[in-house]
Amino acid sequence: MFLPRKKRRSKKIIFILLLLVLIAVFYYFYNFLPVDKNNSRIIEFKIEPGWGSVKISQELGKAGLIRNGLIFQLYVLFKGINLRLQDGNYFLAENMSVSKIADLLSRGASASKEITLTIIEGWNNQQIANYLAENGFSPPADFFAVVQKKEDWWNNYDFLKNKPKDLDLEGYLFPDTYRIYRDAELTDIIRKMLDNFSDKLNQDLRAEISRQKKTIHEVITLASIIEKEVATEKDRKLVADIFYKRLQQSIALQADSTVNYATGKSAARVSAEDIKIDNLYNTYRYGGLPPGPISNPGMSAIMAAIYPIPNPYWYFLTTLDGTVIYSKTFEEHVKAKAKYYK
Repeated sequence: MFLPRKKRRSKKIIFILLLLVLIAVFYYFYNFLPVDKNNSRIIEFKIEPGWGSVKISQELGKAGLIRNGLIFQLYVLFKGINLRLQDGNYFLAENMSVSKIADLLSRGASASKEITLTIIEGWNNQQIANYLAENGFSPPADFFAVVQKKEDWWNNYDFLKNKPKDLDLEGYLFPDTYRIYRDAELTDIIRKMLDNFSDKLNQDLRAEISRQKKTIHEVITLASIIEKEVATEKDRKLVADIFYKRLQQSIALQADSTVNYATGKSAARVSAEDIKIDNLYNTYRYGGLPPGPISNPGMSAIMAAIYPIPNPYWYFLTTLDGTVIYSKTFEEHVKAKAKYYK
Protein backbone atom coordinates (compact mmCIF):
# COMPACT_ATOMS: atom_id res chain seq x y z
CA MET A 1 0.00 0.00 0.00
CA PHE A 2 1.45 3.35 -1.03
CA LEU A 3 1.04 6.65 0.81
CA PRO A 4 -0.62 9.49 -1.08
CA ARG A 5 1.86 11.81 -2.77
CA LYS A 6 0.94 14.72 -0.45
CA LYS A 7 1.72 12.65 2.69
CA ARG A 8 5.01 11.43 1.25
CA ARG A 9 5.95 15.03 0.48
CA SER A 10 5.00 16.14 4.02
CA LYS A 11 7.17 13.42 5.58
CA LYS A 12 10.05 14.42 3.36
CA ILE A 13 9.67 18.07 4.36
CA ILE A 14 9.55 17.11 8.07
CA PHE A 15 12.67 14.96 7.66
CA ILE A 16 14.52 17.80 5.93
CA LEU A 17 13.45 20.27 8.61
CA LEU A 18 14.62 17.95 11.38
CA LEU A 19 17.93 17.44 9.62
CA LEU A 20 18.37 21.19 9.25
CA VAL A 21 17.60 21.67 12.95
CA LEU A 22 20.19 19.04 13.90
CA ILE A 23 22.77 20.66 11.65
CA ALA A 24 22.00 24.07 13.15
CA VAL A 25 22.30 22.73 16.71
CA PHE A 26 25.59 21.00 15.90
CA TYR A 27 26.87 24.16 14.19
CA TYR A 28 25.93 26.28 17.20
CA PHE A 29 27.55 24.05 19.80
CA TYR A 30 30.65 23.43 17.69
CA ASN A 31 31.25 27.17 17.42
CA PHE A 32 30.47 27.54 21.12
CA LEU A 33 33.44 25.33 22.10
CA PRO A 34 36.98 26.60 22.79
CA VAL A 35 39.10 27.23 19.71
CA ASP A 36 41.80 24.97 21.17
CA LYS A 37 41.01 23.28 24.50
CA ASN A 38 44.68 22.31 24.96
CA ASN A 39 46.16 25.77 24.47
CA SER A 40 46.34 27.83 27.68
CA ARG A 41 48.68 30.48 26.25
CA ILE A 42 47.51 33.90 27.43
CA ILE A 43 46.43 36.48 24.84
CA GLU A 44 45.95 40.10 25.85
CA PHE A 45 42.72 41.42 24.35
CA LYS A 46 41.67 45.08 24.53
CA ILE A 47 38.12 46.42 24.24
CA GLU A 48 38.02 50.10 23.34
CA PRO A 49 35.34 52.40 24.80
CA GLY A 50 32.23 52.45 22.63
CA TRP A 51 32.65 48.99 21.13
CA GLY A 52 29.41 47.04 20.88
CA SER A 53 28.91 43.28 20.79
CA VAL A 54 29.30 43.17 16.98
CA LYS A 55 32.66 44.93 17.01
CA ILE A 56 33.82 42.89 20.01
CA SER A 57 32.88 39.61 18.31
CA GLN A 58 34.77 40.66 15.17
CA GLU A 59 37.91 41.48 17.14
CA LEU A 60 37.66 38.26 19.16
CA GLY A 61 37.54 36.36 15.88
CA LYS A 62 40.59 38.21 14.51
CA ALA A 63 42.47 37.37 17.73
CA GLY A 64 41.67 33.69 17.28
CA LEU A 65 39.71 33.51 20.52
CA ILE A 66 36.33 32.45 19.10
CA ARG A 67 35.29 30.43 16.07
CA ASN A 68 32.26 32.43 14.98
CA GLY A 69 31.32 36.02 15.71
CA LEU A 70 27.59 35.51 15.06
CA ILE A 71 27.41 32.72 17.65
CA PHE A 72 29.05 35.04 20.20
CA GLN A 73 26.55 37.79 19.39
CA LEU A 74 23.59 35.43 19.72
CA TYR A 75 24.89 34.09 23.02
CA VAL A 76 25.38 37.48 24.71
CA LEU A 77 21.99 38.61 23.38
CA PHE A 78 20.29 35.47 24.73
CA LYS A 79 22.01 35.91 28.13
CA GLY A 80 21.04 39.56 28.26
CA ILE A 81 24.62 40.77 28.68
CA ASN A 82 25.14 42.26 25.21
CA LEU A 83 24.93 45.78 26.68
CA ARG A 84 27.10 44.94 29.71
CA LEU A 85 30.34 44.06 27.90
CA GLN A 86 32.96 46.37 29.43
CA ASP A 87 36.00 48.06 27.92
CA GLY A 88 39.50 47.36 29.24
CA ASN A 89 42.46 45.01 28.91
CA TYR A 90 41.61 41.32 29.28
CA PHE A 91 43.76 38.20 29.55
CA LEU A 92 42.11 35.41 27.56
CA ALA A 93 43.13 32.08 26.07
CA GLU A 94 42.11 29.74 23.25
CA ASN A 95 41.01 27.09 25.75
CA MET A 96 38.15 29.33 26.94
CA SER A 97 34.62 28.69 25.67
CA VAL A 98 32.32 31.42 24.34
CA SER A 99 30.40 31.41 27.64
CA LYS A 100 33.61 31.83 29.69
CA ILE A 101 34.84 34.71 27.53
CA ALA A 102 31.43 36.43 27.53
CA ASP A 103 31.19 36.07 31.31
CA LEU A 104 34.61 37.67 31.82
CA LEU A 105 33.86 40.54 29.43
CA SER A 106 30.59 41.26 31.26
CA ARG A 107 32.30 41.32 34.67
CA GLY A 108 35.09 43.69 33.70
CA ALA A 109 38.82 43.53 33.00
CA SER A 110 39.81 42.78 36.60
CA ALA A 111 37.94 39.45 36.46
CA SER A 112 40.23 38.12 33.72
CA LYS A 113 43.36 38.89 35.70
CA GLU A 114 42.80 35.89 37.93
CA ILE A 115 43.37 32.24 37.05
CA THR A 116 42.35 29.08 38.86
CA LEU A 117 45.25 26.71 39.51
CA THR A 118 44.69 23.19 40.81
CA ILE A 119 47.71 21.48 42.36
CA ILE A 120 47.06 17.74 42.49
CA GLU A 121 47.74 15.72 45.66
CA GLY A 122 50.94 13.75 45.18
CA TRP A 123 52.52 16.03 42.60
CA ASN A 124 56.21 16.62 43.16
CA ASN A 125 57.86 20.00 42.70
CA GLN A 126 58.90 19.23 39.13
CA GLN A 127 55.28 18.59 38.20
CA ILE A 128 54.18 21.81 39.89
CA ALA A 129 56.92 23.76 38.11
CA ASN A 130 55.86 22.33 34.74
CA TYR A 131 52.19 23.05 35.45
CA LEU A 132 52.86 26.69 36.35
CA ALA A 133 54.94 27.15 33.21
CA GLU A 134 52.14 25.67 31.09
CA ASN A 135 49.76 28.20 32.59
CA GLY A 136 51.83 31.18 31.60
CA PHE A 137 54.10 31.63 34.61
CA SER A 138 57.89 31.52 34.68
CA PRO A 139 59.83 28.48 33.41
CA PRO A 140 60.69 25.58 35.77
CA ALA A 141 64.26 26.78 36.30
CA ASP A 142 62.92 30.02 37.85
CA PHE A 143 60.56 28.02 40.08
CA PHE A 144 63.40 25.94 41.49
CA ALA A 145 65.51 29.04 42.04
CA VAL A 146 62.70 30.42 44.24
CA VAL A 147 61.96 27.24 46.25
CA GLN A 148 65.66 26.93 47.07
CA LYS A 149 65.93 30.40 48.63
CA LYS A 150 66.44 29.15 52.16
CA GLU A 151 66.55 32.52 53.90
CA ASP A 152 63.16 33.49 52.39
CA TRP A 153 61.31 30.46 53.74
CA TRP A 154 63.08 28.81 56.69
CA ASN A 155 63.08 32.05 58.69
CA ASN A 156 59.38 32.75 58.12
CA TYR A 157 57.73 29.35 58.62
CA ASP A 158 58.37 27.51 61.86
CA PHE A 159 57.16 24.19 60.45
CA LEU A 160 60.31 24.13 58.30
CA LYS A 161 62.72 24.24 61.25
CA ASN A 162 63.53 20.49 61.10
CA LYS A 163 63.80 20.42 57.32
CA PRO A 164 67.41 20.12 56.09
CA LYS A 165 68.46 23.30 54.34
CA ASP A 166 70.10 21.43 51.50
CA LEU A 167 66.61 20.43 50.31
CA ASP A 168 63.99 22.60 48.61
CA LEU A 169 60.33 22.90 49.61
CA GLU A 170 59.28 19.47 48.33
CA GLY A 171 56.43 18.20 50.50
CA TYR A 172 55.34 21.58 51.86
CA LEU A 173 53.61 23.13 48.83
CA PHE A 174 50.10 22.17 49.82
CA PRO A 175 48.01 20.67 47.01
CA ASP A 176 44.75 22.59 46.59
CA THR A 177 42.83 24.87 44.22
CA TYR A 178 44.09 28.45 44.22
CA ARG A 179 42.93 31.72 42.69
CA ILE A 180 46.05 33.52 41.44
CA TYR A 181 46.58 36.81 39.63
CA ARG A 182 48.03 36.17 36.18
CA ASP A 183 50.83 38.64 36.85
CA ALA A 184 51.66 37.12 40.25
CA GLU A 185 55.30 36.43 41.03
CA LEU A 186 56.35 32.84 41.73
CA THR A 187 57.21 33.95 45.26
CA ASP A 188 53.58 34.99 45.80
CA ILE A 189 52.27 31.63 44.55
CA ILE A 190 54.67 29.63 46.72
CA ARG A 191 53.82 31.77 49.74
CA LYS A 192 50.13 30.99 49.21
CA MET A 193 50.89 27.27 49.23
CA LEU A 194 53.04 27.50 52.36
CA ASP A 195 50.42 29.60 54.14
CA ASN A 196 47.83 26.98 53.24
CA PHE A 197 50.10 24.22 54.58
CA SER A 198 50.45 26.19 57.82
CA ASP A 199 46.66 26.48 58.15
CA LYS A 200 46.00 22.82 57.38
CA LEU A 201 48.67 21.50 59.75
CA ASN A 202 47.06 23.30 62.68
CA GLN A 203 48.38 23.60 66.22
CA ASP A 204 46.50 20.50 67.43
CA LEU A 205 48.14 18.34 64.77
CA ARG A 206 51.54 19.84 65.49
CA ALA A 207 51.08 19.16 69.20
CA GLU A 208 50.19 15.53 68.43
CA ILE A 209 53.30 15.13 66.28
CA SER A 210 55.40 16.54 69.12
CA ARG A 211 53.66 14.27 71.64
CA GLN A 212 54.66 11.28 69.50
CA LYS A 213 58.26 12.55 69.63
CA LYS A 214 58.35 12.94 65.86
CA THR A 215 59.26 15.96 63.77
CA ILE A 216 57.04 17.56 61.16
CA HIS A 217 59.68 16.75 58.57
CA GLU A 218 59.57 13.04 59.43
CA VAL A 219 55.78 12.97 59.25
CA ILE A 220 55.59 14.85 55.96
CA THR A 221 58.32 12.68 54.45
CA LEU A 222 56.41 9.51 55.35
CA ALA A 223 53.10 11.06 54.26
CA SER A 224 54.61 11.83 50.86
CA ILE A 225 55.48 8.14 50.42
CA ILE A 226 52.07 6.97 51.63
CA GLU A 227 50.45 9.39 49.15
CA LYS A 228 52.18 7.64 46.26
CA GLU A 229 51.84 4.06 47.53
CA VAL A 230 48.12 3.61 48.30
CA ALA A 231 44.94 5.53 47.56
CA THR A 232 42.24 5.02 50.21
CA GLU A 233 42.14 6.57 53.67
CA LYS A 234 42.00 3.20 55.45
CA ASP A 235 44.81 1.67 53.40
CA ARG A 236 46.96 4.73 54.05
CA LYS A 237 46.52 4.39 57.81
CA LEU A 238 47.30 0.67 57.68
CA VAL A 239 50.37 1.21 55.52
CA ALA A 240 51.54 4.02 57.82
CA ASP A 241 51.63 1.55 60.71
CA ILE A 242 53.56 -0.98 58.59
CA PHE A 243 56.14 1.67 57.69
CA TYR A 244 56.51 2.82 61.31
CA LYS A 245 57.06 -0.77 62.49
CA ARG A 246 59.70 -1.32 59.84
CA LEU A 247 61.45 1.92 60.79
CA GLN A 248 61.46 0.91 64.47
CA GLN A 249 62.96 -2.49 63.63
CA SER A 250 65.49 -1.03 61.16
CA ILE A 251 63.88 -2.88 58.26
CA ALA A 252 64.14 -1.11 54.90
CA LEU A 253 60.88 0.52 53.74
CA GLN A 254 61.36 -0.87 50.21
CA ALA A 255 58.90 1.65 48.73
CA ASP A 256 58.83 1.65 44.93
CA SER A 257 57.66 5.28 44.94
CA THR A 258 60.95 6.45 46.45
CA VAL A 259 62.91 4.62 43.75
CA ASN A 260 60.74 6.28 41.09
CA TYR A 261 61.54 9.63 42.68
CA ALA A 262 65.24 8.89 42.41
CA THR A 263 65.03 7.71 38.79
CA GLY A 264 62.42 10.22 37.62
CA LYS A 265 60.22 7.38 36.39
CA SER A 266 56.60 6.55 37.18
CA ALA A 267 56.75 2.76 36.91
CA ALA A 268 53.96 0.75 38.55
CA ARG A 269 56.67 -1.72 39.61
CA VAL A 270 60.33 -0.78 39.70
CA SER A 271 62.84 -2.98 37.91
CA ALA A 272 65.65 -4.99 39.49
CA GLU A 273 68.06 -2.58 37.81
CA ASP A 274 66.36 0.47 39.34
CA ILE A 275 66.58 -1.03 42.82
CA LYS A 276 70.38 -1.15 42.51
CA ILE A 277 70.85 2.61 42.01
CA ASP A 278 72.99 4.34 44.60
CA ASN A 279 70.70 7.11 45.77
CA LEU A 280 69.65 8.11 49.28
CA TYR A 281 66.01 8.05 48.12
CA ASN A 282 66.33 4.37 47.21
CA THR A 283 64.65 2.80 50.26
CA TYR A 284 65.58 -0.69 49.06
CA ARG A 285 69.26 0.14 49.40
CA TYR A 286 69.20 2.64 52.28
CA GLY A 287 67.41 2.13 55.59
CA GLY A 288 65.21 4.63 57.38
CA LEU A 289 63.35 7.51 55.80
CA PRO A 290 64.77 9.19 52.69
CA PRO A 291 66.27 12.68 53.21
CA GLY A 292 62.97 14.40 52.49
CA PRO A 293 59.51 14.14 50.94
CA ILE A 294 59.08 12.68 47.46
CA SER A 295 55.81 14.49 46.74
CA ASN A 296 53.48 17.12 48.15
CA PRO A 297 50.93 15.08 50.14
CA GLY A 298 47.30 15.97 50.82
CA MET A 299 45.58 15.84 54.20
CA SER A 300 44.50 12.20 53.84
CA ALA A 301 48.12 11.02 53.67
CA ILE A 302 49.25 13.47 56.36
CA MET A 303 46.52 12.32 58.75
CA ALA A 304 47.49 8.70 58.07
CA ALA A 305 51.09 9.48 59.01
CA ILE A 306 49.90 11.10 62.25
CA TYR A 307 47.15 8.62 63.14
CA PRO A 308 48.10 5.16 61.79
CA ILE A 309 45.86 2.15 62.40
CA PRO A 310 47.71 -0.59 64.37
CA ASN A 311 47.66 -3.92 62.53
CA PRO A 312 49.57 -7.24 62.43
CA TYR A 313 51.00 -6.78 58.94
CA TRP A 314 54.61 -6.16 57.97
CA TYR A 315 54.34 -6.23 54.18
CA PHE A 316 51.95 -5.03 51.48
CA LEU A 317 51.71 -4.79 47.73
CA THR A 318 49.34 -2.95 45.41
CA THR A 319 47.79 -4.69 42.42
CA LEU A 320 47.34 -2.98 39.07
CA ASP A 321 43.69 -2.23 39.89
CA GLY A 322 44.69 -0.52 43.15
CA THR A 323 43.78 -3.33 45.56
CA VAL A 324 46.18 -3.56 48.52
CA ILE A 325 47.27 -7.05 49.59
CA TYR A 326 48.65 -7.35 53.12
CA SER A 327 50.97 -10.03 54.52
CA LYS A 328 52.09 -10.85 58.05
CA THR A 329 55.28 -12.67 57.07
CA PHE A 330 57.88 -12.45 54.33
CA GLU A 331 56.83 -15.90 53.07
CA GLU A 332 53.23 -14.73 52.66
CA HIS A 333 54.48 -11.63 50.87
CA VAL A 334 56.54 -13.71 48.42
CA LYS A 335 53.47 -15.85 47.64
CA ALA A 336 51.35 -12.73 47.13
CA LYS A 337 53.92 -11.31 44.71
CA ALA A 338 53.99 -14.58 42.77
CA LYS A 339 50.19 -14.51 42.57
CA TYR A 340 49.56 -10.87 41.71
CA TYR A 341 52.78 -9.86 39.92
CA LYS A 342 52.61 -12.36 37.07
